Amino acid sequence: MTPLSVFNGIVSSRLSCSGRVWPPPRESFTAAFSSATRVLGKDPLRLSASEAAPLLAWGVDWPLTAWSIDEAARVTLLLEASECLMLRETVALAADLFRHGDNREKAAVLRALPFLPQPASFLPVAIDGARTNVLPVFEAIACESPYPATHFPDLNFNHLVLKAHFLEVPLGRIAGLARRRTPDLEQMAADWATECRAAGRSVSEDLAQLLPQPAEARS
Repeated sequence: MTPLSVFNGIVSSRLSCSGRVWPPPRESFTAAFSSATRVLGKDPLRLSASEAAPLLAWGVDWPLTAWSIDEAARVTLLLEASECLMLRETVALAADLFRHGDNREKAAVLRALPFLPQPASFLPVAIDGARTNVLPVFEAIACESPYPATHFPDLNFNHLVLKAHFLEVPLGRIAGLARRRTPDLEQMAADWATECRAAGRSVSEDLAQLLPQPAEARS
């Protein structure tokens, strides 16, 4: 099974009992993408074990607990579009949806990135998402997603980690942080810790875990 078929099934199963139809017949892609929240609502996705099993088999070993039904529907739409478009067209579409969408639409684009073909091609969109101060949008790229640890250059990944700290997002939610930890990231954390102490502020436990370890602790 492909991610598209899995997400199609997930969304369809939540419509079967309600009589709702989505996407509405004859509605354009852009209209369907923007209408997902109005038509489907914002309820949490809450995957059952049987729904999660095909995703696990496909290699999706991170939780989708923060997803909502409208986000899943928008991801499905993007996956469908990617099967009909050239890669450069899909990249342009994702960038346009992120640039002009509301915060829920932006979050859905970011959640879709690991599932799209040649995910590294969408790096500029992902990096834009990591720059935002809007917490739900930032969490869509930074939290539980494998995308940053897999595709971000060191500098951008390090900035994402520190941005998570500034936004009070637990660093444990950043997938792959342990394997992407570098001396540069430790130094950035140490510099920030120094600024905190100089300003009379305490250093959080999360930030302390990123500080350079003594040689005897690493051995």
